[in-house]
Amino acid sequence: MKLPIFGVEEWLNENEKSAKYDIAGASISSLSLRELFELTGTDADEFYQMLMDKTLDYGWIEGSPQFKQAVSTLYQHQRPANILQSNGATGANLTVLYALVEPGDHIVAHYPSYQQLYDLPLSMGAHVDYWQIKEANNWLPDLDELRQLVGPKTKLIAINNANNPTGAYMDEDYLLELISIARSCDAYILADEVYHSFNQPALLGIADLYDKGISVNSLSKTFSLPGLRVGWIAAAESLCEIIKNYRDYTMICAGVFDDTVASLALSNADKILRRNEKIVSENLSILENWVNQEEKASLIPPKNVSTAFVKLDSNGPIEDFCRYLLSEYGTLVVPGNRFNKESYVRIGYTCNKDILVAGLNCLSQALNSYH
Repeated sequence: MKLPIFGVEEWLNENEKSAKYDIAGASISSLSLRELFELTGTDADEFYQMLMDKTLDYGWIEGSPQFKQAVSTLYQHQRPANILQSNGATGANLTVLYALVEPGDHIVAHYPSYQQLYDLPLSMGAHVDYWQIKEANNWLPDLDELRQLVGPKTKLIAINNANNPTGAYMDEDYLLELISIARSCDAYILADEVYHSFNQPALLGIADLYDKGISVNSLSKTFSLPGLRVGWIAAAESLCEIIKNYRDYTMICAGVFDDTVASLALSNADKILRRNEKIVSENLSILENWVNQEEKASLIPPKNVSTAFVKLDSNGPIEDFCRYLLSEYGTLVVPGNRFNKESYVRIGYTCNKDILVAGLNCLSQALNSYH
């Protein structure tokens, strides 16, 4: 099977190491191991000694009991038996789609969002209809349009909640209406939920709301530990039984060390979430203040989500402007054409505050010098 270039990843892989001010990424200010220990009150010497004594076998294939228990407590109605560990959310999405999608299936995909969610089903021979986001609807797609898209042959609806790149968020009322539509055609809902809205204290998982809902998440965005490459699938046990076999073909285990650090982090999820809620709130204020003062920029604010989609008056193709911004001002954003949206850039505003302020200042300078 053939896959198109993954637009955002290609852009970041090509450019992120050359940026002085990287305001492109969407993880919330990544933690070091030292910071994680300080945040959780972990004795570093004791932790390292425990690691030194661990046998480097395969560990727990589906995730350790500690990991699965910690993940299950993030949800309202999930138990450890409903959790499968994965290689990040990308590994989780791949496994779920590989397990459920067959040639000729009809898939409806939230668009644009995370590119995996529509290009992988296409590569598997499915027919994919795009459920378009609407700027006039604060970047949410229209549920009435979804009713027109689904039919008796619809196998799965794929959503990205909160949305990458816009930060738009489907709240519980919206999701319940979405679930009603999915039930009308007996479709699965796959929800990539790596972006959390800090408008509410708890994660809102589709797996808690719908028996054919599959929640995918990871430590990379909301929990500030992308370097661990650990994620998970939360779904009904019957679905997990189906997915397990396909998971065996793509992953053995996450690794003993990664599982141990992930379990520590998720056992202290409340502390990480409090830290990150503060970062999101403070940095979003900085971004909104900048937009209010910059006449060539506008924004539909994200719902306290770590990624924002800013509209720019930049003259010409947006990627050309972004390359100019990087080469002349050392500032990296993601051009909107990588999401098939000209005139916009994705800004990951939950980086270090000094980097954010400097990057936004450079963006203003570039907007006013670019011709």
